[in-house]
Amino acid sequence: MSENKLEDDHILSADVVNSVKDWNTDYSNDAMFADTVKDFNSSIMKKFIFIAFFLVVIIVVTSIAITVGAVDIGFFEVYEIIWQHLTNNVVSDYDYIVFEMRLPRVVAGIIAGAGLAICGVIMQSVLKNPLADPYTTGVSSGASFGAVIAMTLGFTAAFGSNSLVILAFAFSLVPTMVIAMMSRFANASPTTVIMAGIGIMYIFNAVTTVLMLWADSSALNQIFYWQTGSLALVKGWESIPVMFAVVLFGILISMFISGKLNVLATGDDSAKALGINADRMRLLCLVLTGIVSAAIVSYTGLIGFVGLVTPHIVRMFIGADNRYLVPASAIFGAALMIVADVIGRVIIYPSALPVGVVMSFIGGPIFLWMVIKRNSSAW
Repeated sequence: MSENKLEDDHILSADVVNSVKDWNTDYSNDAMFADTVKDFNSSIMKKFIFIAFFLVVIIVVTSIAITVGAVDIGFFEVYEIIWQHLTNNVVSDYDYIVFEMRLPRVVAGIIAGAGLAICGVIMQSVLKNPLADPYTTGVSSGASFGAVIAMTLGFTAAFGSNSLVILAFAFSLVPTMVIAMMSRFANASPTTVIMAGIGIMYIFNAVTTVLMLWADSSALNQIFYWQTGSLALVKGWESIPVMFAVVLFGILISMFISGKLNVLATGDDSAKALGINADRMRLLCLVLTGIVSAAIVSYTGLIGFVGLVTPHIVRMFIGADNRYLVPASAIFGAALMIVADVIGRVIIYPSALPVGVVMSFIGGPIFLWMVIKRNSSAW
């Protein structure tokens, strides 16, 4: 409809006519429009630069992590050994040390950091709570209960370390399943999920404490070490496939639903107005984070603060858009995990601090600083 016909139509109000004129206006040569497009492109470029930078950090720190140990291996020698191994031209005496002893630990750290980080992003988005993390639903207490059963009742001695992993994984999924069943009788609102998670956590912690009272000193030492979280618990390459497959699945699904997470973060009413079942979406996200975090803690023990702090730090640099926040948090979480592991291995060398302890030292001050300086616009 031409502008003359619009103005001649007495049924349309002046506001409607002006709005249609604005829609039909060509802004391609407008300076303000050009600046807006430029700012948008610059913002997108910063996000990709952030991701690329921490990919480089992962590559560099991986080499540093492999050099740390009783046997000194040069920084560039690490890459040479890896290249020789991949090309089937092994000539270095350190090939076994690099590939069978040190590299699996680093790879597990990368996978665990990425997985816990995306779980933190999802939990904070669907629960709209800055304090949410992968363990909010009680996954950590369930995993701890399973591990304590394995160590105190002699399963690890009778059936090997795999029994600990299996029991920790199985019981870590119990809280998620309980919340899923509860949601059939009550809506899966953020408040319901958080309160149910806290209740389940206290129950598991109580039973775990009772079992620990019956444990001998050897089992208590194992339990303490497992509960602090350490990449040293990873037993070579046999621990990697399950972790990698589950975390990769979690990242891909998170990327696929990132747009819906953006909508859900604005509130349940907005989500329902756009055709998204908020309760069902929240429940699916809880199951996803439960499976991913369970697959990680089963092998590494309880490593805190990665899923809590990482999304906050990344949000400060690239904003709250989950389409970019999910991959950026995965990369940053992986880098943070292996940096923490390196610090733990060198700070009191030749002894080592578990990565869970180092993450607490790093995450605690950072989290307090963010509480003081927090910019609420990021949410």
